[in-house]
Amino acid sequence: MYDYETTSPSNAIYTIRLHIVFVTKYRRKILTPELLDALEGAFTEILASWRCALIEFSGEADHVHLLISIHPALNLSDLINNLKSASARRMRNRFTDHLAKFYAKPYFWHRAYYLGSVGTVSSERVKHYVESQGTQERPRTSHRNL
Repeated sequence: MYDYETTSPSNAIYTIRLHIVFVTKYRRKILTPELLDALEGAFTEILASWRCALIEFSGEADHVHLLISIHPALNLSDLINNLKSASARRMRNRFTDHLAKFYAKPYFWHRAYYLGSVGTVSSERVKHYVESQGTQERPRTSHRNL
């Protein structure tokens, strides 16, 4: 049924993927190609320390997109806050002179963000799979028909 990679560290098999968008403070166009490369490396390292993985990364001058795979035991708000604060700190340390042209204070990311779950199969396909789980010996009955 599934055509994607699953993870199975112990007693759970899972695939949880999220699309995240971070926007620079005041939507300033601070992200150069070199800074984007450094951010990709930073996000890869930070996510690995959380038992997560960066699947895809891209960005423009004022925002970045991350497609990540996460562990099911994570607190998402803690992960997001750590991704933003740790990446900002690394970039401010490495690109101090460049960022000083845009921000008088140690700003980097806007406090808001986008977070969306990324499905790997259509909802119709999952619905069909769930509905077809009965056997001839014990047909599955729908609670809606009771």
